[in-house]
Amino acid sequence: MKISIERATLLRAVAQAQSVVERRNTIPILANVLIEAEGDTATFRATDLDIEVLDKAPAKVSRAGGTTVSAVTLHEIVRKLPDGALVELEEDSTAGRLSVAAGRSNFSLATLPREDFPIMASSEYNSNFTAKAQVLRRLFDKSKFAISTEETRYYLNGVYLHIADSDGGRVLRCVATDGHRLARIDADLPDGAADMAGVIVPRKTVGELRKLLDEDDMDIAVSVSETKVRFATPDITLTSKVIDGTFPDYTRVIPQGNTRKLEVDANDFAKAVDRVATVSSERSRAVKLQLDEDRLILSVNAPDSGAAEEELAVAYGDERLEIGFNAKYLLEIASQVDRENAVFLFNSSGDPALMREGNDTSAVYVVMPMRV
Repeated sequence: MKISIERATLLRAVAQAQSVVERRNTIPILANVLIEAEGDTATFRATDLDIEVLDKAPAKVSRAGGTTVSAVTLHEIVRKLPDGALVELEEDSTAGRLSVAAGRSNFSLATLPREDFPIMASSEYNSNFTAKAQVLRRLFDKSKFAISTEETRYYLNGVYLHIADSDGGRVLRCVATDGHRLARIDADLPDGAADMAGVIVPRKTVGELRKLLDEDDMDIAVSVSETKVRFATPDITLTSKVIDGTFPDYTRVIPQGNTRKLEVDANDFAKAVDRVATVSSERSRAVKLQLDEDRLILSVNAPDSGAAEEELAVAYGDERLEIGFNAKYLLEIASQVDRENAVFLFNSSGDPALMREGNDTSAVYVVMPMRV
C-alpha cells in the first residue's frame, strides 16, 4: 500500500479512530487502526469490539492494499505535522513497517497484519430512517448528562432512543436517568422510524456520535436492529452494540400534579446556584430554595465551611415553599435551557421537581429533592 493524503483529512480520520480504541487492552490489534486503500479512497477503521467507526477519505492511491498501525501513535504524529502538509503512507509488508513521511519528517511504525483485524459482523437492520444532524444533536446533547455511571445498573448506562406517544402525536424520544435526575427530549418523528424498536445507546457511543453531528444540515442515516445501532454520514459510519437490558418505565417518575410554578432567568439562576454552592460540603452539595411571592432565596449552610445566601427576583405566586437539591444537578439541568426562562414546577418539599423551557414541553427534566 502507498498513498498520499492531505494532513487535515488524515488528522480528522485518525482522531475519530484513536478515540474509539481502548488504551488498555489485552489484544494488541485492538489498539490499531485498519488502513485500506483502493481507487481514490482510503478507509480508516477502528473498533473496541463494541463500537466500530469507519471513515472514508479522499487520497491519491499509488498502490492499493492495507495494514494496521497504532491509532494513538499515528494520531500523535499527524497532529504534530505542520498545517497543509502532504502525508505519504507506505507499507513495507516484508519488514512489517509503515513509513509516514511529510516534508523532512520520516517515521517508521510497527504494523500488524490486516487479516487479524476484527470486523464487526453486519446486522440485519429492521428500521432505517434519516434525521438531520441538529435534531440528533439536540436529542443526545440534552439527555446525556443524566446517564448513570453505576455499573450495577447497566441498563441505565446509556440513552434510551425510542418512539413514544406525546400530546401532539408520535415522537422520536431520548431518555436518560440515574435515579436522581431524568431528562426526556422529544423530536418530530422522521419518515420510516415508526416501527423502530427502542434501544439503549451506550454512553461511549453517545460521545463518539457527537463528532458526526457538527454540521446542522447534514443528513444522518440511522439504522436500528435489536442488537445494534448505526449512524452514517457520506464519509463516516459509526456502528455500535446496544445495551442488552430493559429500560425502566420512566413515565412513572415524571410528576403530573406539580402546580406550584416558578419562572426564573435560567442564566441568573445557574450563576446564583454556582456562587452559593461554593461553600457547600463536597459530600452533599446541598442548596436550599426558599420560595415566597416573586422571591427566591438560595442558601447553603455547611457547618464545616460556612454559609451563603443569595436572593433572586422571580415569578412565583403560590404559597411559601422550602426545598433542597444537589447543586450539581440543578446546574446541569439549568445549563440545558436554550431560551431565557426556565420553568420549575413543584408539589411539596419531598416530591420531585419538574423543569422545562418556557412553555416548550419537548424537553422535560426531573430532579429529586434532598433533605437540607
